[in-house]
Amino acid sequence: MMHTANESRVLVIYCGGTIGMLKSDKQGYIPEPFYLTETLRAQSRFHDPHEDSLFSHSSTVQGFRNWSKSGSATPIQSQALQAELPSMHTLLVRSPRPITLPPGFSGLPSSPSCRKISDDCYEASLPSMVTLLEMAQGYGTQSLRLIMDTQWNPLLDSSNLEPSDWVRLATEIELNYTFDAFVILHGTDTMAYTSSALSFLLEDLGKTVILTGAQIPLSQLRNDAVDNLLGALCIAGQFIIPVECCLFFNHTLYRGNRVSKSSSYDFQAFDSPNFPPLVNVGIDIVVNWNEALRQRSTRKFRAHKSTSNAHQIPATLRLFPGITVPAVRAFLAPPIQGVVLETFGSGNSPNRRELLDVLHEACLRGVVIVAISQCAKGSVSDAYETGRALLETGVVPGGDMTPECALTKLGYLLSKPELSPEQIGALVRTPLRGELTLSAPPLESQAPVDDRLENVQDVLSHIIRISSSRANPSTSTACSENGTTAVAPWTWTNAETLNAESALLPLLIHLATARNDLEALLWCINSTVYEDVSQGTESASAARAAGIVNCLDAASARSPLHVAALNGSFEAVVLLLGAGASVHMRDSLDHTALYYAARQGHEVIVDKLVEAGALLGGSDITGGFVSLAVTKSSSQSAQSSLHTWVKAGANIDS
Repeated sequence: MMHTANESRVLVIYCGGTIGMLKSDKQGYIPEPFYLTETLRAQSRFHDPHEDSLFSHSSTVQGFRNWSKSGSATPIQSQALQAELPSMHTLLVRSPRPITLPPGFSGLPSSPSCRKISDDCYEASLPSMVTLLEMAQGYGTQSLRLIMDTQWNPLLDSSNLEPSDWVRLATEIELNYTFDAFVILHGTDTMAYTSSALSFLLEDLGKTVILTGAQIPLSQLRNDAVDNLLGALCIAGQFIIPVECCLFFNHTLYRGNRVSKSSSYDFQAFDSPNFPPLVNVGIDIVVNWNEALRQRSTRKFRAHKSTSNAHQIPATLRLFPGITVPAVRAFLAPPIQGVVLETFGSGNSPNRRELLDVLHEACLRGVVIVAISQCAKGSVSDAYETGRALLETGVVPGGDMTPECALTKLGYLLSKPELSPEQIGALVRTPLRGELTLSAPPLESQAPVDDRLENVQDVLSHIIRISSSRANPSTSTACSENGTTAVAPWTWTNAETLNAESALLPLLIHLATARNDLEALLWCINSTVYEDVSQGTESASAARAAGIVNCLDAASARSPLHVAALNGSFEAVVLLLGAGASVHMRDSLDHTALYYAARQGHEVIVDKLVEAGALLGGSDITGGFVSLAVTKSSSQSAQSSLHTWVKAGANIDS
């Protein structure tokens, strides 16, 4: 099947949970292998590879009328599956454990088999599903090619997941990092623990990772599984939200390390009391780009696989009125090395001297004790005497971290043998993945309209200067000889000037990148206006990635990084990567910035992009463009070009 330029490949990892369970006679709801895969494949909203179902023709009146007149009918699914088998498209999936294969696909021309690559790596080509989605903000339609990775055998109830399973999930993402995005189907009971743990284990993440599940399984007529899965797929397939691991539930995408399960029976099962949602899904998909983390590192993605030893796994101790000193002493006894202490209110504890002495002794022994609040909303502080006395014992304030986040973050830091207890304590107080809120400085008063107009004039002056065929200092500014503004006074409101500047900034950054004008490019990067208004306007150029450095050209859907890589502007590439430019974005031709750099022979840019974790993907590979370029270079004995393609990750032996 042809790969179109607007196709995203999403790996769906199903480790268990309510979403795919069936009701048994004696045991209640239990997971059933392959049920979820077969159910999704049987529903045209999740799988319609030929776009010939009623569902695919129901978006418009004319579409339905054409379908109804064609004499077609949605086939019986068993018949449709048999008809589809000869042409079913497969994708390569890897796993640290043997991959269990669906029994219903033995009719494939080349029956899928699990191959052992190494002691901890197995691979298999699994059948994919195709979902057609309407894209946000007028981008047309988007085809999602899904792989339902049902390799977890047995499927696990989330109550049975352990830290080693978090590492397994992180490893599967690392092994399959050529996919565009990842959706993890998980039980709700410990989903907040897993989303928090993965936010730390997935270091320098550059792609979208979303956990979701359901309160009522897909097997029931009335359920929340369809909305949760479709919502997660829509976001994963259309937007790049790097750095953090997310959790989607009940039309809302949360930062994964900011949530806790708040209800066992409501569809609104999760809450993020100390941090706003990243995405709200209603009639429109509204992304809160202002709160999304930006990719500031140029390091390659990697999964942290070192788990804490049994004695390093932290524990949680919840204070209660009348808690005894012997109980606390026993809890803090060796070999434990980390404890999350759930305190009263804003970080208070009984100020009994003998209790504080026990805590102090443990801290001196190297036990890292992190204090968080028992309140769902709020933070630890030293506003009260009892809280200040606790912190003076050496207990580390955990700010407004959730219990799930504090526990998994502490375990993550304890698993790094190079860190001392003092260094761990300092990192606990430092936001690594947006998991806690630092005390904000006093807000400055809003800039007056005149200052905003000056900013608009700055944008215009840069555009005029760069666009001019020759430099003309006398027209590069808008000031008269006496220093006053030489333009008629404007009567715009502050919001109007903000919107004007936001609309002009994407034009300026693309122009500056194309001309390799580092002064203007740096000015755009340092401007916060685009970020200030992107939440409210949610313009098309802000779609798919956060920030001005990832805005897309309306005609080609290229980011500034595409332009810099194509033109060989190394300094611009460095500036853009340092400001959070994503190396995984693809333009309207489905090409990456790495492909353009390699095609043009910009070896130093290829090195820089690969260092930042760039991979060839999309039509680079599936469209045969890389193979064609390698073949051409080989036929011409262009060793320098072949060397560049090898550095970019091309396979020149195939």
